[in-house]
Amino acid sequence: MQIKKKPMGPYQTNCYIVTENGSDIIIDPGVGAVEWVKANVTNPVAILNTHGHFDHVWSNQELKEYYGIPLYTPKGDVMLLQKSGWMPDLPPSYPDVEVEGDQTFEIGGIEVTFRHFPGHCPGCSMIEIGDAVFSGDFIFQNSIGRVDFPYSSPAEMKKSLKKFLQLDYDKTVYPGHGGATTIKAEQRNVPYWLNAI
Repeated sequence: MQIKKKPMGPYQTNCYIVTENGSDIIIDPGVGAVEWVKANVTNPVAILNTHGHFDHVWSNQELKEYYGIPLYTPKGDVMLLQKSGWMPDLPPSYPDVEVEGDQTFEIGGIEVTFRHFPGHCPGCSMIEIGDAVFSGDFIFQNSIGRVDFPYSSPAEMKKSLKKFLQLDYDKTVYPGHGGATTIKAEQRNVPYWLNAI
């Protein structure tokens, strides 16, 4: 499996391209992602959103229409794809698959698992592909997603952090911002965040 990453837009939001078995999956195509994605895919099969915040979904619809591929978005965040209080000029996008809770899909011969961790926003999820976990804005290296935005929930974030603690395996975590980390490394930080929220 090959993973390409490029920080996009003013918030340096990581866009990822995962390539396996000759298929490319695009994760979180944010502001200005279109040209980079076009230059780095050969057989795109889907676009996946970890959540619905504008800096992760800006280029959804343009890429979806250009390639004729499906868009997968957590159901709780679909309402964020058509309207953003922060960015009124957000290009609206329309998912083909609304992911409910924890769900596994086979996409272009690649097994993809969404794991639901609400708190930062209602649909916030991590996406597992092989030995990689794309954590969006749920978990970062030595940090977690903010819970003071519209639709955020500190109570849900606490539940999600406790759920994250139950993961009994280790994988590399690729966050929506910043550098990579691991499940086990971030589990060690969870008690601190549970007290801080």
